Amino acid sequence: MSFAWPYALLAVLLAPALLAAYLWSLRRRRRYAVRHPDLALVRAALPARSRWRPHLPVALLVLGVGLLGLAVARPQASVEVPIQRSTIILALDVSRSMCATDVAPNRLSAARTAVQEFVETQPRDTRFGLVAFSGSAALVVPPTTDSAAVLTSLDGLSTGRGTAIGSAILTSVDAIAAINSQVQPIGEVPLGPDTMQQPGVPAPVPSSIDPPPGATGGFVSDIVVLLTDGANTRGVLPVAAAKLAAERRVRVYPIGFGTTNPTQMVCTAEQLGGDAFGEFGPRSGGQVPGGQAPGGGFGGGRNFLVVDEPTLKAVAATTGGAYHQASDAAQLGEVLRGIPREVVLQREDLEVTAYLAILAALVVAGALVLSVRWNPLA
Repeated sequence: MSFAWPYALLAVLLAPALLAAYLWSLRRRRRYAVRHPDLALVRAALPARSRWRPHLPVALLVLGVGLLGLAVARPQASVEVPIQRSTIILALDVSRSMCATDVAPNRLSAARTAVQEFVETQPRDTRFGLVAFSGSAALVVPPTTDSAAVLTSLDGLSTGRGTAIGSAILTSVDAIAAINSQVQPIGEVPLGPDTMQQPGVPAPVPSSIDPPPGATGGFVSDIVVLLTDGANTRGVLPVAAAKLAAERRVRVYPIGFGTTNPTQMVCTAEQLGGDAFGEFGPRSGGQVPGGQAPGGGFGGGRNFLVVDEPTLKAVAATTGGAYHQASDAAQLGEVLRGIPREVVLQREDLEVTAYLAILAALVVAGALVLSVRWNPLA
């Protein structure tokens, strides 16, 4: 135990001073005692009394004063407190297909609600970042412990055309690199043509995946949680981006969201992006005719409303993360709560002044009550 004001410990000396004064008063009382020839007769005339009972109120008073003296010095106890070390980058798909209504009221609204509940239930020291992606990816909220900023930004997300999963991974890794010196930023790493999405061609999935470097050397504590409902349509290939993340020992946890049943898409006015009128028409009410929309998927029958699970599983395996699937908001909430995070125990000084002051007050109050109740003159 340590003290914020150690010099105030001099107040503790009041307790032995009070005890000394009480002992002095007892000796003084004995000095002026009246002599009587028959002490047995006097004892028989007096009521039976405990020998310790008269001294208990004083003992409690001395104890209370001592505790109060300790409280004045502001004592601090060293305790182990759980600290959240993981920074969680939430990469959220805001492509137009997130307006599909197979998850009520639509995928984006359900996902946003689940993510907001997840953020609200985390410890205050948890650091979150937010990346939104459709045809490109953008860092909406840099890593911060200000959960209110993340929640507000989630409310303001709108949809766009296309799905750039690989770009979202790279943007997330750069966000981690900005606050973690162990992670090298990707920045302007040159990407060859074989790492870019080709129009109308499904993203290739490697037949074999090497163990991520972090499997032996240890992963960084920061992670990327990527939520999408479809397939990559442009930008860098997801697996190529995952390899760059794996080189930096950053794990990616992809979540495939939505059902396998094609459905119509209905966006709210707030969820329509800047290209909405050109895509749907000013009087469409946010609904895509026939349940289809441009900006996602591939030709040749690839349904852009369905998650590209092989690619997402490859991303997870490449980085050392894990793939999860959620078909509704409840399942998504369970998946988010199960995402691993690194929590360490850190020793901190916890001030216990209030506890000692309350204990001292109770002890002194007890002394006063007993003194009044046991006073022979009462």
